[in-house]
Amino acid sequence: MAKLPINENFFKNRLAIKSKSFGIKYKFVRVRVPPRAHYKITFMKLKNKIAIITGGASGIGRACAILFAKEGAKVVIADINVAGGKKVERGIKNLGQEAFFVECDVVKPLQVKNLIKTTLGKYKNIDILVNNAGIYLHGTVEAMEERDYNRLMDINLKGPFLCSKYAIPIMKKNKSGIIINIDSELGIVAEPESPAYCASKAGLIHLTKSMALEYTKYGIRVNCVCPGPIDTPLLRKSFLDKKELENYIQNHTLMKRLGKPEEVANVVLFLASEDSSYVIGSVYSVGGGEGL
Repeated sequence: MAKLPINENFFKNRLAIKSKSFGIKYKFVRVRVPPRAHYKITFMKLKNKIAIITGGASGIGRACAILFAKEGAKVVIADINVAGGKKVERGIKNLGQEAFFVECDVVKPLQVKNLIKTTLGKYKNIDILVNNAGIYLHGTVEAMEERDYNRLMDINLKGPFLCSKYAIPIMKKNKSGIIINIDSELGIVAEPESPAYCASKAGLIHLTKSMALEYTKYGIRVNCVCPGPIDTPLLRKSFLDKKELENYIQNHTLMKRLGKPEEVANVVLFLASEDSSYVIGSVYSVGGGEGL
């Protein structure tokens, strides 16, 4: 039983208690009545769940990793950014929660297999996979080099495919699992001078839906989140300067500001928890009105 704080203000009420001994009819005792706030109970939405988050070293992935850990998940941070990934790991451990970092390039099958193997070796299970790793490359069809097109498609589309491919057998065995693909508003609404990026993200939406059709019968829920302009290192690198970024914000979002990674993480948490138990193959926009 939790201890209540000692405070004389709590001794307000008296209880009349019958007693048959010694001919005493009643005796009065003082009881402590704590404020209602002391009865507040916080339930962790992901208590003891094992969650892999790719691209977890920064931006949206970092925000998801921290939020998931606060909600009780044991978080596996996967990224090619070793310094950033280990920093997130330390930050989560400083919160008193559990996490560890695995260096992983999601386009390399052997590294993805190692990610799954390492996770199983430590935690024996995989409950949640967040396919967040991605890049943005600018350029028209004529201007973009083929190697850049292939790199973009590999990371944005092949990466989620590979991570899902090797995580799904564990989820099927458990008859339970959640896969969340982090996409983009540009997978829904096209934009000039970004055809390869738009194509990769549109492809990820349909990968999400096709996987949902295939694996729901195994207890695996697959959904997709499409962020708009979110204040991340990836977004800021995609603009020439602050003026160009500000013009984009004013012209493309109804809220006239950048979103925060934490605002996306809140939606990802919803999809990772039992709060979304009836949500399958859905696409959630988190873009401040971009594309409307």
